[in-house]
Amino acid sequence: MVKLGVNIDHVATLREARKGSRPDPIEASSICIAAGCDSIVCHLREDRRHINDQDVKRLRRAVKGRLNLEMSVADGIVKIACALKPDQATLVPEKRKEVTTEGGLDVVKYESRIKSVVSRLEKRGIDVSLFIDPYMEQIEASARTGARIIELHTGEYANAGTQKVKSQKLNALKKACEYAIMRGMEVNAGHGLDYMNVRQVARIKGMNELNIGHSIISRAIFVGVDRAVREMLELIR
Repeated sequence: MVKLGVNIDHVATLREARKGSRPDPIEASSICIAAGCDSIVCHLREDRRHINDQDVKRLRRAVKGRLNLEMSVADGIVKIACALKPDQATLVPEKRKEVTTEGGLDVVKYESRIKSVVSRLEKRGIDVSLFIDPYMEQIEASARTGARIIELHTGEYANAGTQKVKSQKLNALKKACEYAIMRGMEVNAGHGLDYMNVRQVARIKGMNELNIGHSIISRAIFVGVDRAVREMLELIR
């Protein structure tokens, strides 16, 4: 059964619009877990544009399920992760001017640096996932770093302009998933997945978990967090 990780970053984004204390991402995480999700995901960006240091500390105390911390390989962030000890750390690329993560981590180019970070985190008992584009060379480089989990970037599939291109991108995800599993890795996926496009990705053989944030929080504005999570679970399972 495919698992669901809910990214709560945009609850904090809404809070930061007024620089207040509401809505509280920790309260949102509790509702998501009660609704049946398998993990809570948050991204501690270097610019702290949404989730901040206090949030991750509170989440570590409050989340009874699995906490997945998305993070860059910047030394300051790595130090925080080592001290916090989330259940999982997902290494992602990060640019200050981007609205959201624009693509996968270039493990081929930065393999040595990433391998060092993977080692530091795993020594603290933290499972490490690498957020990558569905390319064979990136999977091979990921395996060499010692990471045991990858998260396939589904943005090209989600943003495809035609059905032909969407089918091509879905096929690339299927092949990448199959190859990574053959290399002994656990495979997750995420980015741009919503209530209209998620089913086909959830049906990929061997897919372990889908990490979804923006579409669930957007849906929650109209139906509430609990129902938004349950509707997504129904689609993927």
